[in-house]
Amino acid sequence: MEITQKYINELTYKITGACIEVHKIVGPGLFENVYHECLKKELDLLKLQYKSELEIPLNYKGKIINCKVKCDFLIENLIILEIKSVTDLNNVHRSQTINYMNLLKIPKSILVNFNVNNLYYEGHETFVSKYFATLK
Repeated sequence: MEITQKYINELTYKITGACIEVHKIVGPGLFENVYHECLKKELDLLKLQYKSELEIPLNYKGKIINCKVKCDFLIENLIILEIKSVTDLNNVHRSQTINYMNLLKIPKSILVNFNVNNLYYEGHETFVSKYFATLK
């Protein structure tokens, strides 16, 4: 299978749908770990391959730094899914998600905040990297 922008966008749609399903069932206001565990079940149901709490190597001036940087999910080795349960997403959350995407050289990332009334309209943001732009 060829990895294309279209394929990644379709995968984004599935992942967002999984997040919406979890939010619909358990609602807002819970701790992040609850959503994390529910998402693992939902991704399994969709038969999507993922790594949970993936440790990201940090290369600083040619040396790998042991600093335990972890993303919530790497899905199909193509999309970072970073989840939050906060009052408001802020630029630190956006920067964190974008940095994870760039460190892993991944084409796309999704930032989701489960502590909202409507996840589709107010609870998720997507970002693309330079790697996404190189795909057909």
